[in-house]
Amino acid sequence: MIRLLFHIFGAIQFFYGCYYDHMFVKVPSTSSTVTSFGGKLKYLTFLNAMLQTIYFITAVLNDIFGTNEPTPSHKPALRKIKDTIFSALAFPLALFVGVTFWGLYAVDRELILPKALDPYFPVWLNHVMHSNIVLFTLIELSTSFRMYPNKKTGLSILCTFMLCYVVWVHYIYFHTGSWVYPVLKVMNWPLRVLFYVFSLIFVCSFYSLGEILNRLVWSKEVESTVRSGKKKAK
Repeated sequence: MIRLLFHIFGAIQFFYGCYYDHMFVKVPSTSSTVTSFGGKLKYLTFLNAMLQTIYFITAVLNDIFGTNEPTPSHKPALRKIKDTIFSALAFPLALFVGVTFWGLYAVDRELILPKALDPYFPVWLNHVMHSNIVLFTLIELSTSFRMYPNKKTGLSILCTFMLCYVVWVHYIYFHTGSWVYPVLKVMNWPLRVLFYVFSLIFVCSFYSLGEILNRLVWSKEVESTVRSGKKKAK
């Protein structure tokens, strides 16, 4: 019941964050810090919050209609989807967004969230989008067991998502002449390429970190699942 309530609270929180951001955070078109093209979907923060909403809704549905047993005799499709979303996307992206945002913010906030946006982007929403995503993801990893997919599969899903986002960012730039993030504006093309490569390696490292932490926290369950899989294979 506590786990179900946690998942419901997570789903409501991130859904409301996305809803408020979409409906009420309106930056004047005269602002030089942002382009209206692409709407909120141009921001990885917003896309990640949507992903967290989808994950927590899936977790709620799994709590009610699926199963959280480590080695069920038959793992429902809902459970498989939930485990894959968390492993390949929700965990690594949450940490990537949180660490990258606050890291750049500490160096120079103008590179990631200019002060000019403060009147439009409330502090509480900033923490929902950039702080709570990390906190809730770590709590989720500690309270709900999941079996990570094959590493090749998990990393393929994550890298495909990230590469699609990079293409989207550049489509916006070539269409409008404006970068989604100010940090990209101060870089030349070689530095941008290095930045993208580093970011891809960085987010993939969070995938590996999640897999390691999952094995540490749920070592008995992982071993039990592996043994069960081997028996079924025989």
